[in-house]
Amino acid sequence: MVIDLFRCIGCHACTYACKAENKTGKGVFWTLVFDYERGKYPNVIRSFLPMLCMHCEKGPCEQICPSGATYKRADGIMAIDQNKCISCKACMVACPYQVRFQNPEDCDETAEAPQKRDRSLSRQPGIVEKCNFCKDRIERGIARGMKPGLDWDANPACVNACPVNSRTFGDLDDPDSVISRLISSQKGELLHEEFGTGPSVFYISAGKSLPTRFRTK
Repeated sequence: MVIDLFRCIGCHACTYACKAENKTGKGVFWTLVFDYERGKYPNVIRSFLPMLCMHCEKGPCEQICPSGATYKRADGIMAIDQNKCISCKACMVACPYQVRFQNPEDCDETAEAPQKRDRSLSRQPGIVEKCNFCKDRIERGIARGMKPGLDWDANPACVNACPVNSRTFGDLDDPDSVISRLISSQKGELLHEEFGTGPSVFYISAGKSLPTRFRTK
């Protein structure tokens, strides 16, 4: 994913589209938008920084998970197997971006198939979850012959909801894809590249340094 910080207007449409799509628990938002200031008084500009799971190539969350619940999919999405999660929160501590969340004890469980004991079919209290790039939407879209990044029904909900098109989604492994060309032409940056985690979310900030107030380590 690529996020253009100069397009983002801080409307939080992505935040609520994500919540509606994934039906997260009370007070749990997998996508957040922080505001910060650029420049020095009196020449100060208010800007916004959307934050979500970075789907790192070398995620500390995956490395520290004792049960194997956190795993890297073949398509690059960092996912969580709810059936394996033991609610130890080790991944939450290890995540340098602090974008993992534990379901509240009073979360609204969506029992789609109560006769089955597969926990992945419902929202489980205590289980750690996060942004998964709306993998279910992507899988349904691909099954119908659609291509993520090009077709609406194969895109993450946050991408579709953005009113100013600040988010772009696609295949980083394809050098000719829209997202790859965008990163190359607009010099997409990584948030805290020094962590060495290899994020899959890039930011366009016109050559200016990304904000440092969100450093967590």
